[in-house]
Amino acid sequence: MEPHFDYFEKICGICGTAGNLRGDIREGGNPFEGARSDEYPNPPMQMTFSQDRFEASARELGLNPFPSPSANMSRAYVNPLGLQLAPCTYCGFCEKHGCGNYSKSSPQTTIIPVLMKRENFTLRTDSEVLSVEKSPDGSRTTGVTYVDTSGEEFFQPAEVVVLCAYPLENARLMLLSDIGTPYDPQTGEGVVGKNYCYQVMSGATVFYDEEYTNGFVGAGALGMVVDEYNGDNFDHSGLGFIGGGYIACYTTNARPIESHPVPDGVPGWGSEWKQSVRANFLKTASVGVHGASMAHRSNYLDLDPTYTDRHGRPLLRMTYDFTINDRRLTAHITPVAEEIARGMGGREVNVAERKGSYDSMPYQTTHNTGGTIMGTDPQTSVCNRYCQSWDLHNLFVAGAGLFPQNAGYNPTGTVAALAYWSVAAIIDQYMADPGPLVQA
Repeated sequence: MEPHFDYFEKICGICGTAGNLRGDIREGGNPFEGARSDEYPNPPMQMTFSQDRFEASARELGLNPFPSPSANMSRAYVNPLGLQLAPCTYCGFCEKHGCGNYSKSSPQTTIIPVLMKRENFTLRTDSEVLSVEKSPDGSRTTGVTYVDTSGEEFFQPAEVVVLCAYPLENARLMLLSDIGTPYDPQTGEGVVGKNYCYQVMSGATVFYDEEYTNGFVGAGALGMVVDEYNGDNFDHSGLGFIGGGYIACYTTNARPIESHPVPDGVPGWGSEWKQSVRANFLKTASVGVHGASMAHRSNYLDLDPTYTDRHGRPLLRMTYDFTINDRRLTAHITPVAEEIARGMGGREVNVAERKGSYDSMPYQTTHNTGGTIMGTDPQTSVCNRYCQSWDLHNLFVAGAGLFPQNAGYNPTGTVAALAYWSVAAIIDQYMADPGPLVQA
C-alpha cells in the first residue's frame, strides 16, 4: 500500500514533514507514523500564533507536536500529471469552499483537467445513478441506470462498474440494487450496511486578553498535532476502551457568520452576546480531540421503511449512537487536550466534552465509514481485499465505506491509496482474466 499512499501525496502535493523516513525517525515529524519511502512533496505550511502556542505547551508536557499534513500548498507545485497549483494565501475560505487560487488539492485541480483531454473519458454531470443492473444469472453487473435533469432514464452498459458515490450512497445503491445480504442487527447476520462508524469529537477553546490569534488567517488543514494518544501509541491497561485519537490546534477560518466563539456563561443572543463576540473574535484558539469510532452491532445503515426520494426510492436510514467505548475514549483524552490548552497562556479555557447521545444537529465531522466493508470472508464482509464485490465480480467499491472501523484519523489518504491499489488490480489482473480476484 505504501507506494499508493506516496503516489497520492505527490498527485495532491501534500505538505508536511516526514517523521519516519525509511525507518529513520526524524525530528519535527510524527514519530509514530509508519515508514515512508519519501519526504512529503512540499514543506509544511506556515504556522500561526495559535499553533506556536500549542507546540510550546505540548513540548512542555513531553509530547511531540508536528505540523499537520495538508493538501493546501505551502509553495507553487506541479504534480506528476503536469497540473500546477499555486501557494496558499491563508484566506480562510477553504475547508467548505472551492479554491479560486488553485491552492487546494481536489479532483478538479489535480486530475480532471487531464482526464477531460482523453478520448476515452466522458464526464456526465447533473446525473444520478438509480441502480446497478445485473446479468440474468446474477453473477455480474451489466451497467447502471441513471437519470439526468430532463428526468429521462438511461442505461449505461459497462464491463466494470466502480461505486464512487460516498460511503452512505454506495451502501444505499447496493441495497436498492439487491446486491449482497442486508445487515440484520437482531441476528448479526448480513453484511451490507454493517459496521457503520462515525468519529468522536471534543476539545477546548482558549480565550486571550491581549494576544491576537487572528483566526481569519487560516487554511483547511493548517494545524499542529500530537499523536501520543492515537491508536496503540499509549498503554490502554485498565482504561476499558480500545483505539484513540489525535489532539490538534487547527486554524481553518474565522468567517463571521460561522465563527463567533464566546466564553461559557455568555447568553446565546442579545447585546451581551454581541459585545462578547466583538471582544473575543480575534482572540481565541481551539484545541480539538479527533477520536476513533469502533463498530458496534447496534450501529448500521439500512433502507428507510417510510421515507423516499424524488424518484420514489427508499432513503438511507442511519441507526447510530455513541458507544461505551466512544465515551471512555473521549473521557480519557479530552483532559489531555485541556491541559495543553491551559498551557497556551490564555485568560480562560472552556472545555467541550462529548456527552449524551449522538445528535445530528450540531456539526461535528464529515467522515463516515463502513456499510460496504472489506474483509476475507463473504459471510462477514461486502468486498474482498481488492475492493471487489463478493457477489458481482465486475463490481468494485471505492471510499471509506470499505473500512470496518473508523480510526483516529480522517480516512482520506487511505481511501485514495485503496483506490489506486484496486485500480492496479483491475488493470493488471482482472482485465486479463475477469472473475473473482480472491476465492471465497
